[in-house]
Amino acid sequence: MAPYIAEASQHPEGILNLSIGSPVDPSPASVREALAAATDAHAYPATAGSPHLREAIAEWFLRRRGVTIAPEAVLPTIGSKELVALLPFLLGVGAGEAVVFPRIAYPSYAIGAALAGADAVAADDPAEWPDHTKLVWLNSPSNPDGRVLGVDALRAAVARARELGAVIAGDECYAEFGWETPWDTEPIPSILDPRVVGEDHTGVLSVYSLSKQSNLAGYRAAFIGGDPSLIDALLTVRKHAGLMQPAPVQAAMTAALADETHVAEQRARYRARRELLLPALESAGYRVEGSEAGLYLWVTRDADAWESVAEFASLGIVVGPGHFYGDHSAHHVRIALTATDLDVAAAAARIRAGGVARK
Repeated sequence: MAPYIAEASQHPEGILNLSIGSPVDPSPASVREALAAATDAHAYPATAGSPHLREAIAEWFLRRRGVTIAPEAVLPTIGSKELVALLPFLLGVGAGEAVVFPRIAYPSYAIGAALAGADAVAADDPAEWPDHTKLVWLNSPSNPDGRVLGVDALRAAVARARELGAVIAGDECYAEFGWETPWDTEPIPSILDPRVVGEDHTGVLSVYSLSKQSNLAGYRAAFIGGDPSLIDALLTVRKHAGLMQPAPVQAAMTAALADETHVAEQRARYRARRELLLPALESAGYRVEGSEAGLYLWVTRDADAWESVAEFASLGIVVGPGHFYGDHSAHHVRIALTATDLDVAAAAARIRAGGVARK
Protein backbone atom coordinates (compact mmCIF):
# COMPACT_ATOMS: atom_id res chain seq x y z
CA MET A 1 0.00 0.00 0.00
CA ALA A 2 2.94 2.36 0.52
CA PRO A 3 3.08 3.80 -3.04
CA TYR A 4 -0.68 4.37 -3.10
CA ILE A 5 -0.61 6.12 0.28
CA ALA A 6 2.27 8.25 -0.99
CA GLU A 7 0.30 9.21 -4.10
CA ALA A 8 -2.85 9.99 -2.11
CA SER A 9 -0.77 12.17 0.22
CA GLN A 10 0.12 14.40 -2.75
CA HIS A 11 -3.48 15.39 -3.39
CA PRO A 12 -3.80 19.19 -3.10
CA GLU A 13 -6.74 18.89 -0.71
CA GLY A 14 -5.08 16.25 1.44
CA ILE A 15 -5.28 12.51 1.97
CA LEU A 16 -8.52 10.77 3.03
CA ASN A 17 -7.90 7.34 4.53
CA LEU A 18 -10.94 5.10 4.14
CA SER A 19 -8.96 1.87 4.38
CA ILE A 20 -8.84 1.46 8.15
CA GLY A 21 -11.66 0.23 10.40
CA SER A 22 -10.55 2.12 13.52
CA PRO A 23 -13.22 4.30 15.19
CA VAL A 24 -12.80 8.07 14.99
CA ASP A 25 -15.74 9.15 17.16
CA PRO A 26 -15.50 9.81 20.92
CA SER A 27 -15.81 7.10 23.54
CA PRO A 28 -18.99 7.70 25.60
CA ALA A 29 -18.54 10.05 28.55
CA SER A 30 -20.23 7.60 30.92
CA VAL A 31 -17.74 4.91 29.96
CA ARG A 32 -14.74 7.19 30.41
CA GLU A 33 -16.06 8.21 33.81
CA ALA A 34 -16.46 4.56 34.84
CA LEU A 35 -12.89 3.87 33.71
CA ALA A 36 -11.53 6.81 35.70
CA ALA A 37 -13.43 5.84 38.83
CA ALA A 38 -11.87 2.36 38.72
CA THR A 39 -8.22 3.39 38.38
CA ASP A 40 -7.30 2.37 41.92
CA ALA A 41 -6.75 -1.12 40.55
CA HIS A 42 -4.15 -2.36 43.03
CA ALA A 43 -5.22 -6.02 42.99
CA TYR A 44 -4.98 -8.52 40.15
CA PRO A 45 -8.17 -8.53 38.06
CA ALA A 46 -10.21 -11.69 37.70
CA THR A 47 -9.59 -13.50 34.42
CA ALA A 48 -13.24 -14.55 34.57
CA GLY A 49 -14.33 -10.94 34.86
CA SER A 50 -15.95 -9.26 37.82
CA PRO A 51 -19.40 -10.56 38.84
CA HIS A 52 -20.89 -7.22 37.76
CA LEU A 53 -19.34 -7.49 34.32
CA ARG A 54 -20.39 -11.09 33.76
CA GLU A 55 -23.93 -10.25 34.80
CA ALA A 56 -23.91 -7.23 32.46
CA ILE A 57 -22.74 -9.40 29.55
CA ALA A 58 -25.41 -12.02 30.21
CA GLU A 59 -28.10 -9.34 30.49
CA TRP A 60 -26.88 -7.76 27.22
CA PHE A 61 -27.06 -11.12 25.43
CA LEU A 62 -30.71 -11.43 26.44
CA ARG A 63 -31.67 -7.82 25.74
CA ARG A 64 -29.85 -7.25 22.46
CA ARG A 65 -29.36 -10.76 21.03
CA GLY A 66 -32.36 -12.69 22.35
CA VAL A 67 -30.03 -15.24 23.95
CA THR A 68 -30.42 -16.66 27.44
CA ILE A 69 -27.00 -17.35 28.90
CA ALA A 70 -25.68 -17.73 32.44
CA PRO A 71 -23.13 -15.23 33.79
CA GLU A 72 -20.82 -18.22 34.33
CA ALA A 73 -20.90 -18.96 30.60
CA VAL A 74 -19.23 -15.71 29.47
CA LEU A 75 -15.67 -14.36 29.60
CA PRO A 76 -14.17 -10.93 28.91
CA THR A 77 -11.27 -10.90 26.44
CA ILE A 78 -8.53 -8.41 25.65
CA GLY A 79 -10.23 -7.26 22.49
CA SER A 80 -11.57 -9.78 20.00
CA LYS A 81 -8.50 -10.00 17.75
CA GLU A 82 -6.42 -11.81 20.37
CA LEU A 83 -9.23 -14.29 20.83
CA VAL A 84 -9.63 -14.90 17.09
CA ALA A 85 -5.90 -15.49 16.72
CA LEU A 86 -5.55 -17.60 19.87
CA LEU A 87 -8.77 -19.63 19.95
CA PRO A 88 -7.40 -22.65 18.03
CA PHE A 89 -4.46 -22.83 20.44
CA LEU A 90 -6.66 -22.25 23.50
CA LEU A 91 -8.94 -25.11 22.40
CA GLY A 92 -6.05 -27.46 21.74
CA VAL A 93 -6.47 -27.60 17.97
CA GLY A 94 -3.23 -28.63 16.29
CA ALA A 95 -1.41 -30.49 13.55
CA GLY A 96 -3.56 -32.81 11.44
CA GLU A 97 -6.72 -30.83 12.30
CA ALA A 98 -8.44 -28.04 10.40
CA VAL A 99 -9.71 -24.56 11.17
CA VAL A 100 -12.41 -23.46 8.71
CA PHE A 101 -13.31 -19.83 8.01
CA PRO A 102 -15.11 -17.84 5.27
CA ARG A 103 -13.64 -17.61 1.78
CA ILE A 104 -13.63 -13.81 2.03
CA ALA A 105 -12.38 -13.03 5.51
CA TYR A 106 -10.39 -11.03 7.98
CA PRO A 107 -6.88 -12.60 7.90
CA SER A 108 -6.65 -13.38 11.64
CA TYR A 109 -8.67 -16.59 11.21
CA ALA A 110 -5.93 -18.07 9.02
CA ILE A 111 -3.24 -16.67 11.31
CA GLY A 112 -4.85 -18.45 14.26
CA ALA A 113 -4.72 -21.76 12.39
CA ALA A 114 -1.07 -21.18 11.52
CA LEU A 115 -0.14 -20.34 15.13
CA ALA A 116 -1.66 -23.65 16.26
CA GLY A 117 -0.05 -25.66 13.45
CA ALA A 118 -3.47 -26.57 12.04
CA ASP A 119 -4.70 -26.58 8.45
CA ALA A 120 -6.38 -23.35 7.36
CA VAL A 121 -9.40 -24.04 5.15
CA ALA A 122 -11.44 -21.28 3.47
CA ALA A 123 -14.91 -22.67 2.71
CA ASP A 124 -18.39 -21.18 2.99
CA ASP A 125 -20.48 -24.26 2.18
CA PRO A 126 -20.77 -26.56 5.22
CA ALA A 127 -20.79 -29.54 2.86
CA GLU A 128 -17.20 -28.61 1.91
CA TRP A 129 -15.86 -28.59 5.47
CA PRO A 130 -13.36 -31.45 5.75
CA ASP A 131 -13.70 -34.40 8.09
CA HIS A 132 -10.72 -33.29 10.19
CA THR A 133 -12.31 -29.92 11.02
CA LYS A 134 -12.04 -29.05 14.72
CA LEU A 135 -12.95 -25.35 14.70
CA VAL A 136 -15.26 -23.40 12.39
CA TRP A 137 -15.38 -19.61 12.27
CA LEU A 138 -18.44 -17.79 11.00
CA ASN A 139 -18.42 -14.01 10.62
CA SER A 140 -21.83 -12.37 10.46
CA PRO A 141 -22.05 -9.50 9.64
CA SER A 142 -18.88 -10.10 7.70
CA ASN A 143 -15.71 -8.06 7.53
CA PRO A 144 -15.04 -7.07 4.78
CA ASP A 145 -18.11 -7.73 2.64
CA GLY A 146 -20.94 -6.98 5.09
CA ARG A 147 -22.95 -10.12 4.40
CA VAL A 148 -25.34 -11.50 7.03
CA LEU A 149 -26.13 -15.15 7.75
CA GLY A 150 -29.82 -15.69 8.51
CA VAL A 151 -31.25 -18.20 10.95
CA ASP A 152 -31.46 -21.03 8.40
CA ALA A 153 -27.82 -20.63 7.33
CA LEU A 154 -26.65 -20.50 10.94
CA ARG A 155 -28.70 -23.57 11.84
CA ALA A 156 -27.21 -25.56 8.94
CA ALA A 157 -23.69 -24.51 9.92
CA VAL A 158 -24.17 -25.54 13.55
CA ALA A 159 -25.63 -28.90 12.50
CA ARG A 160 -22.66 -29.62 10.23
CA ALA A 161 -20.12 -28.60 12.89
CA ARG A 162 -21.77 -30.91 15.41
CA GLU A 163 -21.76 -33.72 12.85
CA LEU A 164 -17.99 -33.22 12.51
CA GLY A 165 -17.45 -32.93 16.26
CA ALA A 166 -16.10 -29.41 15.76
CA VAL A 167 -16.49 -26.26 17.83
CA ILE A 168 -18.22 -23.47 15.90
CA ALA A 169 -17.66 -19.81 16.78
CA GLY A 170 -19.62 -16.82 15.51
CA ASP A 171 -17.68 -13.56 15.20
CA GLU A 172 -20.56 -11.08 15.52
CA CYS A 173 -18.88 -7.76 16.27
CA TYR A 174 -20.90 -5.71 13.75
CA ALA A 175 -24.34 -6.98 14.74
CA GLU A 176 -25.69 -3.56 15.74
CA PHE A 177 -25.17 -2.17 12.24
CA GLY A 178 -27.77 -3.55 9.85
CA TRP A 179 -28.62 -1.37 6.84
CA GLU A 180 -30.51 -3.32 4.18
CA THR A 181 -33.84 -5.16 4.41
CA PRO A 182 -34.59 -7.02 6.61
CA TRP A 183 -31.67 -6.09 8.86
CA ASP A 184 -32.58 -2.40 8.94
CA THR A 185 -35.58 -3.29 11.11
CA GLU A 186 -34.89 -6.82 12.41
CA PRO A 187 -32.09 -7.79 14.80
CA ILE A 188 -29.25 -9.66 13.11
CA PRO A 189 -29.36 -13.21 14.53
CA SER A 190 -26.66 -14.59 16.79
CA ILE A 191 -25.26 -18.09 16.45
CA LEU A 192 -26.64 -18.64 19.98
CA ASP A 193 -30.15 -17.57 18.95
CA PRO A 194 -32.69 -20.15 20.20
CA ARG A 195 -34.03 -20.41 16.63
CA VAL A 196 -30.56 -21.71 15.71
CA VAL A 197 -29.54 -23.90 18.66
CA GLY A 198 -32.69 -24.18 20.77
CA GLU A 199 -31.54 -24.21 24.40
CA ASP A 200 -28.43 -26.30 23.66
CA HIS A 201 -25.20 -24.30 23.41
CA THR A 202 -22.98 -27.39 23.19
CA GLY A 203 -19.98 -26.73 20.96
CA VAL A 204 -21.14 -23.19 20.08
CA LEU A 205 -19.50 -19.86 20.96
CA SER A 206 -20.35 -16.23 20.22
CA VAL A 207 -17.65 -13.53 20.10
CA TYR A 208 -18.44 -9.83 20.46
CA SER A 209 -16.54 -6.56 20.74
CA LEU A 210 -17.39 -3.07 21.95
CA SER A 211 -14.76 -1.48 19.69
CA LYS A 212 -17.26 -0.49 17.03
CA GLN A 213 -20.60 0.03 18.75
CA SER A 214 -19.08 1.98 21.67
CA ASN A 215 -15.86 3.35 20.11
CA LEU A 216 -13.74 1.41 22.60
CA ALA A 217 -11.08 0.02 20.25
CA GLY A 218 -8.36 1.49 22.46
CA TYR A 219 -9.84 -0.15 25.55
CA ARG A 220 -9.53 -3.71 24.15
CA ALA A 221 -13.02 -4.54 25.36
CA ALA A 222 -14.61 -7.75 24.09
CA PHE A 223 -16.13 -10.99 25.33
CA ILE A 224 -17.11 -14.54 24.45
CA GLY A 225 -20.08 -16.61 25.56
CA GLY A 226 -21.69 -19.97 24.90
CA ASP A 227 -21.06 -23.60 25.82
CA PRO A 228 -20.32 -23.56 29.60
CA SER A 229 -17.84 -26.44 29.36
CA LEU A 230 -15.87 -24.65 26.64
CA ILE A 231 -15.93 -21.40 28.62
CA ASP A 232 -14.59 -23.27 31.66
CA ALA A 233 -11.79 -24.76 29.57
CA LEU A 234 -10.91 -21.37 28.07
CA LEU A 235 -10.94 -19.78 31.52
CA THR A 236 -8.45 -22.33 32.84
CA VAL A 237 -5.99 -21.79 29.99
CA ARG A 238 -6.41 -18.01 30.06
CA LYS A 239 -5.70 -17.94 33.81
CA HIS A 240 -2.40 -19.74 33.33
CA ALA A 241 -1.51 -17.58 30.32
CA GLY A 242 -2.18 -14.35 32.23
CA LEU A 243 -4.86 -13.23 29.75
CA MET A 244 -6.74 -10.92 32.12
CA GLN A 245 -8.64 -7.85 31.11
CA PRO A 246 -7.59 -4.85 33.27
CA ALA A 247 -10.01 -4.06 36.09
CA PRO A 248 -10.68 -0.45 34.93
CA VAL A 249 -11.62 -1.78 31.47
CA GLN A 250 -13.99 -4.26 33.09
CA ALA A 251 -15.71 -1.37 34.88
CA ALA A 252 -15.90 0.60 31.63
CA MET A 253 -17.41 -2.38 29.80
CA THR A 254 -20.04 -2.80 32.49
CA ALA A 255 -21.09 0.83 31.99
CA ALA A 256 -21.08 0.55 28.19
CA LEU A 257 -23.23 -2.58 28.13
CA ALA A 258 -25.90 -0.91 30.25
CA ASP A 259 -26.23 2.14 27.97
CA GLU A 260 -28.02 1.77 24.63
CA THR A 261 -28.31 5.49 23.90
CA HIS A 262 -24.73 5.92 22.74
CA VAL A 263 -25.05 2.84 20.50
CA ALA A 264 -28.08 4.31 18.75
CA GLU A 265 -26.20 7.59 18.27
CA GLN A 266 -23.23 5.78 16.75
CA ARG A 267 -25.48 3.77 14.47
CA ALA A 268 -26.98 7.03 13.18
CA ARG A 269 -23.50 8.42 12.45
CA TYR A 270 -22.52 5.41 10.39
CA ARG A 271 -25.85 5.37 8.56
CA ALA A 272 -25.39 9.01 7.55
CA ARG A 273 -21.87 8.35 6.26
CA ARG A 274 -23.04 5.32 4.33
CA GLU A 275 -25.84 7.33 2.73
CA LEU A 276 -23.25 9.80 1.42
CA LEU A 277 -20.70 7.32 0.13
CA LEU A 278 -22.83 4.60 -1.42
CA PRO A 279 -24.63 6.69 -4.08
CA ALA A 280 -21.40 8.53 -4.88
CA LEU A 281 -19.68 5.23 -5.62
CA GLU A 282 -22.58 4.01 -7.74
CA SER A 283 -22.59 7.26 -9.71
CA ALA A 284 -18.90 6.68 -10.48
CA GLY A 285 -19.56 3.24 -11.95
CA TYR A 286 -18.87 1.05 -8.96
CA ARG A 287 -21.14 -1.81 -7.92
CA VAL A 288 -21.70 -2.21 -4.19
CA GLU A 289 -22.04 -5.89 -3.25
CA GLY A 290 -23.06 -7.38 0.08
CA SER A 291 -22.60 -4.47 2.47
CA GLU A 292 -26.04 -5.11 3.98
CA ALA A 293 -24.56 -4.62 7.42
CA GLY A 294 -21.30 -3.67 9.10
CA LEU A 295 -18.94 -0.74 8.73
CA TYR A 296 -17.68 -1.14 5.18
CA LEU A 297 -18.75 -0.84 1.58
CA TRP A 298 -17.53 -3.74 -0.55
CA VAL A 299 -17.29 -2.48 -4.11
CA THR A 300 -16.11 -3.57 -7.52
CA ARG A 301 -15.98 -2.55 -11.15
CA ASP A 302 -14.74 -6.02 -12.19
CA ALA A 303 -11.14 -4.84 -12.54
CA ASP A 304 -8.20 -6.03 -10.47
CA ALA A 305 -8.42 -4.47 -7.02
CA TRP A 306 -5.02 -2.81 -7.36
CA GLU A 307 -6.29 -0.84 -10.37
CA SER A 308 -9.16 0.46 -8.27
CA VAL A 309 -6.82 1.26 -5.38
CA ALA A 310 -4.69 3.31 -7.79
CA GLU A 311 -7.69 5.21 -9.14
CA PHE A 312 -8.89 6.10 -5.66
CA ALA A 313 -5.35 7.16 -4.73
CA SER A 314 -5.38 9.59 -7.67
CA LEU A 315 -8.24 11.33 -5.86
CA GLY A 316 -6.33 11.35 -2.58
CA ILE A 317 -8.43 8.48 -1.17
CA VAL A 318 -6.93 5.33 0.37
CA VAL A 319 -9.04 2.14 0.23
CA GLY A 320 -8.29 -1.50 1.06
CA PRO A 321 -7.66 -4.03 -1.75
CA GLY A 322 -9.68 -7.22 -1.70
CA HIS A 323 -6.43 -9.19 -2.02
CA PHE A 324 -5.93 -8.59 1.71
CA TYR A 325 -9.03 -10.69 2.48
CA GLY A 326 -8.17 -13.91 0.69
CA ASP A 327 -7.83 -15.38 -2.77
CA HIS A 328 -11.51 -14.99 -3.63
CA SER A 329 -11.86 -11.20 -3.66
CA ALA A 330 -9.26 -9.96 -6.13
CA HIS A 331 -11.68 -7.58 -7.85
CA HIS A 332 -13.11 -5.75 -4.85
CA VAL A 333 -12.02 -2.96 -2.54
CA ARG A 334 -13.14 -2.27 1.01
CA ILE A 335 -14.16 1.27 1.91
CA ALA A 336 -14.59 2.07 5.60
CA LEU A 337 -17.29 4.21 7.17
CA THR A 338 -14.96 4.79 10.10
CA ALA A 339 -13.81 8.24 9.03
CA THR A 340 -15.01 11.63 10.21
CA ASP A 341 -18.14 13.19 8.76
CA LEU A 342 -15.97 15.81 7.06
CA ASP A 343 -13.68 13.22 5.48
CA VAL A 344 -16.56 11.07 4.27
CA ALA A 345 -18.31 14.09 2.76
CA ALA A 346 -15.06 15.16 1.08
CA ALA A 347 -14.49 11.65 -0.28
CA ALA A 348 -18.01 11.49 -1.69
CA ALA A 349 -17.54 14.87 -3.38
CA ARG A 350 -14.20 13.84 -4.92
CA ILE A 351 -15.64 10.56 -6.20
CA ARG A 352 -18.58 12.33 -7.82
CA ALA A 353 -16.36 15.02 -9.35
CA GLY A 354 -13.56 12.67 -10.40
CA GLY A 355 -15.63 9.83 -11.75
CA VAL A 356 -13.24 7.20 -10.42
CA ALA A 357 -14.39 4.41 -12.71
CA ARG A 358 -15.71 6.35 -15.69
CA LYS A 359 -13.84 5.21 -18.77
